[in-house]
Amino acid sequence: MKIPALSTLQMVEVDRLMIDEFGITLVQMMENAGRNLADLARRLSGGDVRGKHVAVFCGSGNNGGGGLVAARHLHNWGAEVLYKVIANPDRMKEIPMRQLRILQAMGLKNNGAINLEGVDLVVDALIGYGLIGDPGGPVAAWIERINASNRPVLALDTPSGLDTTSGIPGSPCIRARATLTLALPKTGLLTQQARPYVGELYLADISVPPELYAVPSLGLSVGNIFANDTIVRLEE
Repeated sequence: MKIPALSTLQMVEVDRLMIDEFGITLVQMMENAGRNLADLARRLSGGDVRGKHVAVFCGSGNNGGGGLVAARHLHNWGAEVLYKVIANPDRMKEIPMRQLRILQAMGLKNNGAINLEGVDLVVDALIGYGLIGDPGGPVAAWIERINASNRPVLALDTPSGLDTTSGIPGSPCIRARATLTLALPKTGLLTQQARPYVGELYLADISVPPELYAVPSLGLSVGNIFANDTIVRLEE
């Protein structure tokens, strides 16, 4: 099956249509994204995360919210989860903040210091497709630390720091072992220059109806990509 790719602006339109025209809420999409992210983390860990140490790094936006959902599921499945929100809580969006409060209610604390040497897998949920320019501040510092650790990284939607339309890596940019992108692949993830940062590329179902892609503003024909699984590997 030929799977079309989206520009960043087209993905913005998909999100708008999901909420405004189809009534599929951001909470639903975030839950689907985060659970699939946790599921792929489990698959990459040999099918069982019990006793595995997973560090989840989250930004203040919706990408970070997906990471927080993944942290919840991985904890529920027996992983030793450390998570860190690289943002002032006062600047977090409402829905990601809701996910943070759930983890707090579970007794999972936002870890101030994470020793990456003892981690089996790093989950990158720092920056999504809305990045403009290079990462900066504490986010940039953590990207550099994660890359320097040489721990395997699973990125949500895109490696933090990568332009999802052009595929140009920012300075710095996460180098992932695998990337789980959402709905449809972004054009930048498929470029030659992005490959060292994307790693293995997977696609996750966040419940976008095929009818949505066919609306005039997108004009795409998308088949039943997820007929056999909610996560599919995109071959090079």
